[in-house]
Amino acid sequence: MALSYEFSIGSVRAKECSLFSQADFEQMLLMKNEADLIRFLKDKGYGEGDTTEDILESNEKKTWEYLRGVAPDIEIFNVFLLQNDIHNFKTILKGTIFEKDYRKLLLDPYTIDPDVIRKAVENRKFDKLPEWLADAARESYDILAHSSDARLSDGIADKALMEHLISKGKASGSGFLREYFETMAFYADIKIAIRAARTKASRDYLDAVLCRVEGLDCRALAAKAVSGYDNLLKYAESIRAYDCRTAIGFYRSSPPALERFVDNKLISLAKKYCRYTTEGAEPLFGYYLGCECERKIIYIISGGINTRTSPDKIRERLREYYG
Repeated sequence: MALSYEFSIGSVRAKECSLFSQADFEQMLLMKNEADLIRFLKDKGYGEGDTTEDILESNEKKTWEYLRGVAPDIEIFNVFLLQNDIHNFKTILKGTIFEKDYRKLLLDPYTIDPDVIRKAVENRKFDKLPEWLADAARESYDILAHSSDARLSDGIADKALMEHLISKGKASGSGFLREYFETMAFYADIKIAIRAARTKASRDYLDAVLCRVEGLDCRALAAKAVSGYDNLLKYAESIRAYDCRTAIGFYRSSPPALERFVDNKLISLAKKYCRYTTEGAEPLFGYYLGCECERKIIYIISGGINTRTSPDKIRERLREYYG
C-alpha cells in the first residue's frame, strides 16, 4: 500500500526527537579525545565504526534507509542530491583528463549514475547526460582539456547546477525550495566574487560563472569585483537581499564566519518552513536537512578535538541545529 504524507509526517516528527540537542553537543565539546566521542556516539545509537568519519558515514546510510522506507516518493529528495551529481561530474572529468584514479572520491547517493557520466566524458557524448547539464559538461570538458583551467571548468558546471536548482525550486510550487535554492545560489555568487576580487580574476571569468539570482545584479557584482576587493565588500554591504549586509559583516570579522552564516541561514529557512508544517513534503525535507546539519556539527567537533582546540573556539564554529 502506498504511503501517505500524513503517515510520513507523523513518523518524521517522532524521529526528530532522536536528533541531538544543545545539551548533547555541549557534552561532545567536553570530550578529551576522539575515542570518547566515538564511545558517546555509539552509546547513543548514532552509527557504527572505528572512527568518527566511519560513524558519520554509517549514520548517513541509516538516514537514507529510513527515508526510503517512510517517504511516499523518495525522488522528492533528488533536488538535494544534484550537488553530489555535480561533484561526481567534476571528479570524473578531472580524473579522466589527467588520468587519475577518482573512484574513492565519488559521492553516493546520486541521481546520475557515475558510470553514465564516465561514458559521457570518455566518449565526449554529453547529450547522454540530463539536459540541464549537457551543454555545461561539454564546455567544462573543452576548457579543462584545452587550457587546464580547473577553476573556470568547475565554475561552468557549478553555474549550471545553481541555475537548475533555482528552476526546480520555482517549478516545485514550494516556497521553501524556492527560497532555499535562491539563497544558496546568491551566496555562491557572493563567495565567487570575493575570491575573484582577492585573486584579481578577470571580468570574462566572472561573466562566465556567476548565476542570475533574483535580488542580485550580477553585472554590477562582477564590475565591483574587478575594481578591487574593498570596492566589492562595500558594494556587497549595500545589497538589501538575503541579509547580505549582515553576512559581509561576519566575513569582515573572519572569512570562515561567512560560511557559518550561510549554513545558519539555510537551516533557519528549513526551521521556518518545515519544522512545524503539517502537510506536504516540507517536514521530510526538514528532517533530512536536520540530519545533514547534525553530521556537519559532529564533524566540526571531531576536528576540533583532534587538533586540541579549546571548547570555546570550537563552539564559535558550530552551526545552528534543526532541533
